[in-house]
Amino acid sequence: MVNSMLSYSESRDAIFDENRFSSIPRPKDIIPNLEESQRDDHSDDVPSETPEPRRGKRARKAKSYGSDFQLYLVEGSRDQVGSQYSYCYSIEEDPRTYNEAMQSRDAAFWKEAIDDEIGSIMENNTWVLSDLPPGCKPLGCKWIFKRKMKVDGTIDKFKARLVIQGFRQKEGIDYFDTYAPVARITTIRLLLALAAIHNLVIHQMDVKTTFLNGDLDEEVYMKQPERFVMPGNEHNVCKLVKSLYGLK
Repeated sequence: MVNSMLSYSESRDAIFDENRFSSIPRPKDIIPNLEESQRDDHSDDVPSETPEPRRGKRARKAKSYGSDFQLYLVEGSRDQVGSQYSYCYSIEEDPRTYNEAMQSRDAAFWKEAIDDEIGSIMENNTWVLSDLPPGCKPLGCKWIFKRKMKVDGTIDKFKARLVIQGFRQKEGIDYFDTYAPVARITTIRLLLALAAIHNLVIHQMDVKTTFLNGDLDEEVYMKQPERFVMPGNEHNVCKLVKSLYGLK
């Protein structure tokens, strides 16, 4: 039986051979210090200046995203721009409440969108005013405002939706089924293929009040919308006859 002795040494400076799985100590008396050798070799050289970063010669041109967006061309890193020009990122957001919409500079457009939504609701007989039955709690509602943008960034139209707080509905009491019949993408592709084969013309239509065409079987009560409470019927609630956006 042969006893093999394992020896090792400790050193701060070591070089590694990538072709072998062992480390070789670097004796200081054999291999000079790298920093000292570099100082000796370049002691007589003229100190070099730090080269400036190369800049492109192309003229920067700001893109146009519409009148609601203000763009600024600034120099510097992202952190410098964010700290010095924080106002560059201030873009007007859509109103979150009815009061914000009426106090914004586009109040006239928002009011027109609200009147259009209320007109569609009344035209479809979406609800009827009634007394709240004992033991029932009416659901709340909220106005949702959204600017519809075109591809070039300009405003297409102002949209206002009256959305009911359907997240307060309880399954088995306020609703049962949550599915809706929709067309599958394969059916649409088949329709397009038949139109191409027989040289037919396809017309596309958009129903802007789709939910208002669905009849309800359950009894759902909602508070009257903000700013649209009927005079003399302040204590009444809206009993939904048709479906409304936000319902389960």
